[in-house]
Amino acid sequence: MSSKLTKSKRQNVKSITAQKPISNISVFDALPNSGYVRAAQLVQSPKRPDSTAPLPFSEPTLWREVKAGSFPKPIKLSARITAWNVGAVRAWLLAREEA
Repeated sequence: MSSKLTKSKRQNVKSITAQKPISNISVFDALPNSGYVRAAQLVQSPKRPDSTAPLPFSEPTLWREVKAGSFPKPIKLSARITAWNVGAVRAWLLAREEA
């Protein structure tokens, strides 16, 4: 079996990878207030330029804001998973819009 792709398969792969997302709804927007999001879903990253994130700053800035007490504290869901409550983040965003 050859590992080379045929011309038609290569074109299919190119067309699939070139497609734009149907909508710009982020994971954050689709979650209920009782849901949880991780840092990667909250902030923009150069590694994920196509992702939509609700916070306009980087992950290190997110952690600085948490440490300073100006951003909601995350919740430890397990030994290796830290996440933020969606409702708390939305409330923080609304407070920033009103200020």
